[in-house]
Amino acid sequence: MRRIRLIVSYDGTNYCGWQIQENAVTVEGTLTDALRKWLKEDIEIIGASRTDSGVHAYGNIAVFDTNSRIPAEKFAIGLNHYLPEDIRVQKSDEVESDYHPRYRNTEKTYEYTILNTKINLPIYSRYSYHVYHPLDFEAMKEAAELLVGEHDFSAFCSAGSQVKSKVRTIYEVSLDKQKAMGCNGGEVIRIRVRGNGFLYNMVRIIAGTLVEIGEGRRCLADVKQALSTGERKKAGPTAPPEGLVLVEIREVP
Repeated sequence: MRRIRLIVSYDGTNYCGWQIQENAVTVEGTLTDALRKWLKEDIEIIGASRTDSGVHAYGNIAVFDTNSRIPAEKFAIGLNHYLPEDIRVQKSDEVESDYHPRYRNTEKTYEYTILNTKINLPIYSRYSYHVYHPLDFEAMKEAAELLVGEHDFSAFCSAGSQVKSKVRTIYEVSLDKQKAMGCNGGEVIRIRVRGNGFLYNMVRIIAGTLVEIGEGRRCLADVKQALSTGERKKAGPTAPPEGLVLVEIREVP
């Protein structure tokens, strides 16, 4: 038996998240069906990150066991023939039999995209959160800096999380902007968040908080109180899923 690792990218628009669910189309379920059809084996997949419904990925990680003797690097090419166009395996290789993608020391990087224009641009709509109010970019950057470091992020976690500890270390929360395409002006703002782990909806709540900072509806003191008290109401709303992309899961020593 061999264990194969896949680096998977997908447009999450048409999927109810990563994890297999009954009576729902998911990324994991689609990958599993494709592998079973191709290899004629009862394949089970283990994923590194269970992205939510509508969330996208450049580089999620999944592993599975197989008796196939196909060269490891060929799985990416072969499997893509059985997958829809909105899911693509970017790379495949063989790993140790006890390799588990959720129990490795890793850094995860997410990006959240905000389209800040008066009128939405359809070409962005599947991959961004449209905000028509003007945003104070510098205020958002200043607030983002408060989130860097080791904190209890209880205020930035949706109800339903089963984790014992909500302490996480965030290495980077950076923002950049560029001019939006089209004739109405405006900007595309990207929030990049890199850390050793994330809570349920944490990045989307960070994005929602920074948007309210940019709109002037919250201030730096609110972010500080959210971190110090852990009260969910002290942070902003959960921003929509379509703006979120899992960029990379990188193993660290």
